[in-house]
Amino acid sequence: MTTTSRNGVRIGVMYDRDWAPEGLPGFAREVEALGADDLWVVEDLGWNGGVSAAAVALGATERLRVGIGITPAPLRSPALLAMELATLARVFPGRLVAGVGHGVQEWMTAVGLAPRSPLALLEETITSVRALLRGERVELEGREVRLDGIRLVHPPAEVPPVVAGVVRPRSLELSGRVADGTVIAEGHGPAEVTAARELVAKGGAGAEHTMTVLAFTCVDEDPARAAEALRPHTEGQAAWLGRPADEVFTVSGRPEDAVGHVRELAAAGADTVVLRVAGAEPVRQLGSLLETLRR
Repeated sequence: MTTTSRNGVRIGVMYDRDWAPEGLPGFAREVEALGADDLWVVEDLGWNGGVSAAAVALGATERLRVGIGITPAPLRSPALLAMELATLARVFPGRLVAGVGHGVQEWMTAVGLAPRSPLALLEETITSVRALLRGERVELEGREVRLDGIRLVHPPAEVPPVVAGVVRPRSLELSGRVADGTVIAEGHGPAEVTAARELVAKGGAGAEHTMTVLAFTCVDEDPARAAEALRPHTEGQAAWLGRPADEVFTVSGRPEDAVGHVRELAAAGADTVVLRVAGAEPVRQLGSLLETLRR
C-alpha cells in the first residue's frame, strides 16, 4: 500500500547529494519496501549526475517513481537531455519525473555556461524537450536554443512529466506556462507554496500542474535533538533564501509533529512532499513518519 492511496499526498525521499553513489541502490530498495511513493536524486555541480543516478535507482526497484531534482538547463543540450529521458522512460514507463531548472548561476559561470537569458534558456529547453519526448520534429531558432529538425527515433510511449525547479516569481509564472509541474526548494512553508500555486496559475497552469515541495526533515522523539541535527542545513538555506534560520520551514520533531508539517504543505497545495532527511538512520526516520501518516 503506497502512502498516496491513504493520504492524498505523495511522500518522497531525497537521496542526499552528500551520500556516496554506491549506497543508492540499497537505499532505493529500502525506501520502496517502506512504501514511499518517490525517490528523488540530485544533480548539483561536482556531486552526482542526475540522469545516471535516476537510472541506478530505477534499475534497483520495481515500483518507486524516481524524480530528477534538478537538471540545470545550461549543462545539457535539450536534444541530449530528451534522448536520455526517453531511454529511461521507455525502459521504466510511468516511473520517471524529469526536473529542469536554471542551475546555480555561480556554478554555471564556473563552467563557462552561464546563459545570456536564464529565463529564455529554461523556457526553450523545457518546451523543446517536451516536444521531443512527444515524438515531434523540433525546429527552433530561439534566443538560447537552436534545433534544426531534430526528432527522436525512439520516443517514449508514456511521456514522463517535465517539471521546473524554480523559486522566483517570473520563473514560477514560466513554469505554469511551459512545464507539467513545479518543484519548490527546501525551506519554503505553506504560505509560500500557496503563493507559488497562484503564480503558476497566473502563468497559465491548470489543475493538472503538479507541485512538488522539498523539505528538510529530521524525525526524533526529542524535538531539540532534531532541531540540532537540522541546524547546519537550515542555517545554510537561510543564507541562500535571505531569511532568519528560524523561518526556514522543516518537516521535523516527533513523528506526529512531522506528519502535521506534511499535512500543512499538502493543504497549501503540495501534491508531493520530498523529505531530505538529516541525522542518524534516515531510513528508520522515514519509516517512523510513514507509519504515523498511515494511522
